[in-house]
Amino acid sequence: MNIQGQAALVTGGGSGLGEATARELARLGAKVAVLDLNMANAERVAADIGGVAVHCNVSDADSMAQAIETAAAAHGPARILMQIAGIGTAKRVVGKDGKAAPLDEFAKVINVNLIGTYNAARLFAAACAKLEPMEDGARGVMVFTASVAAFDGQVGQQAYSASKAGVVGMTLPMARDLAQHGIRVCTIAPGLFKTPLLASLPEPIQQSLASSIPFPARLGKPSEFAELACHIVHNDHLNGEVIRLDGALRMAPR
Repeated sequence: MNIQGQAALVTGGGSGLGEATARELARLGAKVAVLDLNMANAERVAADIGGVAVHCNVSDADSMAQAIETAAAAHGPARILMQIAGIGTAKRVVGKDGKAAPLDEFAKVINVNLIGTYNAARLFAAACAKLEPMEDGARGVMVFTASVAAFDGQVGQQAYSASKAGVVGMTLPMARDLAQHGIRVCTIAPGLFKTPLLASLPEPIQQSLASSIPFPARLGKPSEFAELACHIVHNDHLNGEVIRLDGALRMAPR
């Protein structure tokens, strides 16, 4: 799919990997809706790229549906969804105090990362399936965000790993499901990237994390994630695939 002139939705577009992806889409000529819970961040990015900022909670059905409608009113129906919004947590099953981990914290991560991804996907797909087909019958493309933690979860990452493994497991059946509508689905599983969270860590810790990556021995650049996400849009034969973007990193147990 040619990105030029297409309407695109980027959840979590106000910072980190989402911001980089929103900027790259705009550079390639897309009309970008920056969807985020943090409207200050969304408005900052949207102002920079000539897009529109939209308040959105991906795990809330009404909020996501309204965000898609608001974006469509500004740019027309979207053919591109970059589902990047997500949260993380680290909690041992049994804490140092001997108590079981809180169930609500586990449920929150699953709700945002996995159910939120499905929520965004189902609503986008329903709208996209109504559009006129383009070359080869294509109507749209979705790119999800998993993590290497889906495969190499560390101690304390039960909720995060489970949520991202769920996204990985959903990719192929959803691609098969939506093939009849000409909608492709792929997932990127990033490793250690220099997002605002990691960039806020002391430099020695950043260097220690980077040294665990075989090559290149540095944190990933958000722009590298964005470039891959946009390549998936361009390459019409990429479908139903999960791509690790991690410099050959395999996470240690802790």
